[in-house]
Amino acid sequence: MTKRAEGKKMAILATDGFEQVELTSPKEAIENAGGETEIVSLQHGRIQANKHRDYGDWFDVGTTVEKARAEDYNALLIPGGVFSPDALRTDPQVKRFVSDFFAQKKPVFAICHGPQVLISANLLNGREATGYEAIQQDMKNAGAGVSDQPVVVDAGLVTSRNPDDLPQFNDKIVEEICEGRHAEQARSVTA
Repeated sequence: MTKRAEGKKMAILATDGFEQVELTSPKEAIENAGGETEIVSLQHGRIQANKHRDYGDWFDVGTTVEKARAEDYNALLIPGGVFSPDALRTDPQVKRFVSDFFAQKKPVFAICHGPQVLISANLLNGREATGYEAIQQDMKNAGAGVSDQPVVVDAGLVTSRNPDDLPQFNDKIVEEICEGRHAEQARSVTA
């Protein structure tokens, strides 16, 4: 296995109620490619996943969004699930943290309901994206061009619909984190 993501670190932004496989599968893909990951959440301690409608496993938080800085990471992953993105999207520090990745032209990955965080941070206007079927109209209302495809890549923004799309999503995550910064990523950030 080639370690092409060696020296790269991905922040994983999640809180209680994220879809477990949407965190663990991309995390494993980056780590298998030689990269590092760190869970960033609203509070210290542990967060609990969901496995669809059932409770999932507990995961250790590496740092809080209050302390995290985009400059310490090469990319950002926002897993879906219904509850985690809904809790994250209203937090001003979360919106700042996510916006900083765009301003620094770093790759951002969001799957399932994860793009809801991008909607609330006003980062989808004029971008091509996809997400879980139930939020695709919300994404269109936020100004995104939405395609019902497994993965949509737009200059460092990589979005995906659901766990069935994880193989393609993970391939693009590794590819994009290895490519690094994308000049067009910053166009999402409004003054």
